[in-house]
Amino acid sequence: MGGTKDEESGNRLGAYLRARRELVTPEQAGLPPGGTRRVPGLRREEVALLAGISPDYYLRLERGRDRNPSSQVLESLARVLRLDEVERTYLLGLTAARPRAARPRRPERVPARVHELLAHLTIPAFVEGRAFDVLASNPMAVALSPRLRPGENRLRSLLLDPEERAFQRDWEKATAGIVAALRTTVGDDTDNPRFVELVGELALSSRRFRTLWARHDVRTLEGGTVTVDHPTVGELRLHRDKLPVGGVLLVLYYPDKDSDSDEKLRLLASLSATRTPRAAEAGSADAESAGPTP
Repeated sequence: MGGTKDEESGNRLGAYLRARRELVTPEQAGLPPGGTRRVPGLRREEVALLAGISPDYYLRLERGRDRNPSSQVLESLARVLRLDEVERTYLLGLTAARPRAARPRRPERVPARVHELLAHLTIPAFVEGRAFDVLASNPMAVALSPRLRPGENRLRSLLLDPEERAFQRDWEKATAGIVAALRTTVGDDTDNPRFVELVGELALSSRRFRTLWARHDVRTLEGGTVTVDHPTVGELRLHRDKLPVGGVLLVLYYPDKDSDSDEKLRLLASLSATRTPRAAEAGSADAESAGPTP
């Protein structure tokens, strides 16, 4: 699905181990830096030594010759590779010992009551699919960013749309977070047509995506605070929360009460309310459409 050679051949465990060891310096692992290194990060034999396993066995893991190591071996590797809890959980999930759960291939749809909820919210709100497709949104979300219209994909917009890059105050952090979140979301659902299509498109179109995807970072993208530069009202500091509602994910953006961003968001709401009825009807029609098949 547009990943590394090891990923495409099914050796996702080996690809992940190699990517993560290349990000750990000898100093971080408590080793002397030594002379000239031919590879970034740690050598295979150094990882094996620190994890308490033989170099030959570690080589077999990276090359996909043993895809079912014990949990004790994986825990030791997680420690050496300095994985956090999300990354450790992801590593444990890559082994053949975990059976793959069957996933339905039904289109992602937004329940009517969630459309009603969106219509009542006065802050930017939209519904997001597993691959970051925008399935529905309210007028305030579109006023915040036209890239939040139904049918758009947040990951594609963030990486390929120059206006989105100007909109995001910390574009580097935003792209790193959302690509890592996609890696987590994909999990073992690597033959999902929507994921295959999106990853393939971005691997061809975005150098930034190729760099981040090769790192194998995994993260959960839930709550947080972002700063954006809106072309009309200027800088906005907004909190982001994601809530499961009606089987889909509702994303909300909101400012601190009575803050400068709160005042600017009210101004944006006022400007948005002046849209022509035809434009409003078009937005409503867009919101009724179903999202892409996951």
